[in-house]
Amino acid sequence: MGCVESLPYEVILRGSSFKESRDYVKEHFKEFINVKPGFKIFDTHIIGIPPIAIGLDGDFVIFPYTKPCHGTFLLRVEDPEEAKRLRARKQE
Repeated sequence: MGCVESLPYEVILRGSSFKESRDYVKEHFKEFINVKPGFKIFDTHIIGIPPIAIGLDGDFVIFPYTKPCHGTFLLRVEDPEEAKRLRARKQE
């Protein structure tokens, strides 16, 4: 992909802190993985204060995305391939 803005995303939280995003993912999704800053998702490195929680809900991926000058958003994107890749990483 390369550009998160080109994805068909849904904004779950707007203007959230890294902690608020992490807590929301852990509270609302049974399945999630923790990653470090710089982890690549949708061919884009994500930033944040570790651990960064990425939620999985069927074919949906829920992750924090920080856009400079606009803040951090928790996004929800349907992408079966990325969800599958992330699940495989959980097994490592």
